[in-house]
Amino acid sequence: MQINKSRVAVGFIVAGILMAIFGASFILVGQAVMNDQVIKNTVLDPKNEFSYTMWRDVPVPFFMAVYFFHVVNPKEILNGEKPMVEQRGPYVYRKTIQKDNITFHPNNTVSYREYRSYFFEPSMSVGNESDVVTIPNMLVLGASIMMENLPRGLRVLLSATFKAFNEEAFLTKPVGELMWGYDSKLVDFLNKYLPGMLPTSGKFGLFAEFNNSNTGLFTIFTGKDDIRKVHRVDSWNGLTTLSYWRTPQCNMINGTAGQLWPPFMTKESTLPFYSPDACRSLELLYQRQGYFKGVPLYRFNAPKTLFANGTEYPPNEGFCPCRQSGLLNVSSCRHNSPVFISQPHFFNADPVLLDYVLGLHPSEEEHETFIEIHPLTGVPLNVAVRLQLNLYLKKVDGIGETGSISEVVMPMIWFQETGYIDGPVLSTFRNNLVVLPAVMEYAQYGFIGIGLVVLLIGVLLLYKAKRTRAALLYRTYEDVASTFRFNSFIVKSDACIRMDGITVVC
Repeated sequence: MQINKSRVAVGFIVAGILMAIFGASFILVGQAVMNDQVIKNTVLDPKNEFSYTMWRDVPVPFFMAVYFFHVVNPKEILNGEKPMVEQRGPYVYRKTIQKDNITFHPNNTVSYREYRSYFFEPSMSVGNESDVVTIPNMLVLGASIMMENLPRGLRVLLSATFKAFNEEAFLTKPVGELMWGYDSKLVDFLNKYLPGMLPTSGKFGLFAEFNNSNTGLFTIFTGKDDIRKVHRVDSWNGLTTLSYWRTPQCNMINGTAGQLWPPFMTKESTLPFYSPDACRSLELLYQRQGYFKGVPLYRFNAPKTLFANGTEYPPNEGFCPCRQSGLLNVSSCRHNSPVFISQPHFFNADPVLLDYVLGLHPSEEEHETFIEIHPLTGVPLNVAVRLQLNLYLKKVDGIGETGSISEVVMPMIWFQETGYIDGPVLSTFRNNLVVLPAVMEYAQYGFIGIGLVVLLIGVLLLYKAKRTRAALLYRTYEDVASTFRFNSFIVKSDACIRMDGITVVC
């Protein structure tokens, strides 16, 4: 059976065109399908088992590393000399997070409380919780600043109270007690006779309020009606705005709760989130793109303007009264205690702060806050939030415990909370959101490429088939023409013979 090469060529051409069209359509439709899947799996809904479980249980391991600024020269500080500190640590704690009281509402929001607990990790720490360090005594030095505008007689009475309970300007205690609380007769006395003056009714510690506590009642959007709003905070403790600060802009509750963000991020996107611990909304800016264990990411970091004062960055004027740039005064949400937060070692702060305290060495690599996020889904891949707790110190007339302390913002501790996706969660994430889309993308262009190759083969076959047919026709024509000439010759020859009666070569 002879194959019709022209029909085969036409078949190749049609198949090639169809494959190329399919590939091109797949590019348009495939991206739309992928986006639709991202939306479906990003919406906060118990039916979305993977994403809902990730949001509810936060299966990513989180760790808090705490560094203490051990005061080397407490006596000299009381005599007016410059403070000298030594960094001690890290003392690392594993942080567990669990959302509870989850309630979905008809207006496409969900409310919850997030509970957190901390567990010491000796193997990851440099030292033990039994290590003894010296830091400023917040009960004495903080209260002295808070009372400096009261009548002198009350200040003298406060000083006498400190002496009665053997409280001094600097405190030397084990790390574990400074972190989670220690027994203080002064605290018991103040809670009995001046209830509400202190933030705690039990032991007094830097993180006493954090362990086994919740961050308040958050209400966030599920994204069911608008995926651009998913995870965005609707209210916190029933509030849609704060009252800590001086301007409406600074009192706004912006962004998410700081764990997940809306999908489809671009390089123009920012990462706004509300932090109850900082008493305000924060915003990170795009820095660069990269990869985390094979997963594409955008890296966002804390800009220099984050804690800039109102003089250097006017939108921050509402967070004042301000001191040097790089310090955030949180006294308004910390019982008027003279507490400031900054980036560690005064990174990105006014350099003059480093002149007031010896032993600080800011470094971008070690002290910068950043979040590396998967832009398609808004899921953080690698996080490091770093903050420093500082206490404003000065001599207060009438309170002898303050001695001749020079005015200074004194660093006490800095801490970083870190977490990154790993293990089965990373594998599932990579397979569903990196490998599968890559396979789809390669398939799209593969269909187009194969289609073009098949189309080219079909064109070549058709061209060859036409040339073969033309050659065949030409040969047939030549044969016919030759036969016609030969027959004409014979006819002519016979005619010659009949006319002349002899053989003639014509």
